[in-house]
Amino acid sequence: MLLTLLHKEFLLEFRQRYALSGIVLYVFSMVFVVYIASIKVNAQVWNVLFWLIVLFASINAVVKSFVQESGSRQLYYYQIADPSMLLLAKIIYNTLLLLTLSGLSFGAYSLVAGNPVKDMPLFCLTVALGSVGFSIAFTFIASIAAKANNSATLMAILSFPVILPILLTLIRLSQIALRLLQDTSYKRDIINLLAIDAILLTLTFVLFPFIWKD
Repeated sequence: MLLTLLHKEFLLEFRQRYALSGIVLYVFSMVFVVYIASIKVNAQVWNVLFWLIVLFASINAVVKSFVQESGSRQLYYYQIADPSMLLLAKIIYNTLLLLTLSGLSFGAYSLVAGNPVKDMPLFCLTVALGSVGFSIAFTFIASIAAKANNSATLMAILSFPVILPILLTLIRLSQIALRLLQDTSYKRDIINLLAIDAILLTLTFVLFPFIWKD
């Protein structure tokens, strides 16, 4: 069932490639603005701008998780699929999508603004954990926002208090990877980030069935 639902997510994306194309265009547009503005990007500014690009690209990518599916299609899924499996399939798909977008953002951004990363393994781990955290949080919030008419605005409002601790931890970890901070206890930050992801995942699986029944 999980593989079938995951295949459905990829199939929908393939049929609606305009959505992914728009997100990729957004990423390159942001990077191009940095380039033509001739901004002298130091390591601190590079770090903040990178995560802002990834954050807003993630919102645009995940907001369509439930909005793109009509009410009749959701009713059909409700009759044949377990809500936990449906949610897990969307989280896995969105995680893979965000990992791809993050890698694309890093590559394009590094071309125009340089690559100040000193500890690449730690930075890649930070990006991976951030993609998982963003995927879990935004997927669940998208399921709530889909019930409203103005889902994009509602998602931005609801996601702010949830995403803020994740974003601050990601920025701190990437600062260590860029050698902007000399901190040998960064493993504690990784554990905190994993704990936040675990709490969000648990709450998501507990609450989503009630939202799905609505």
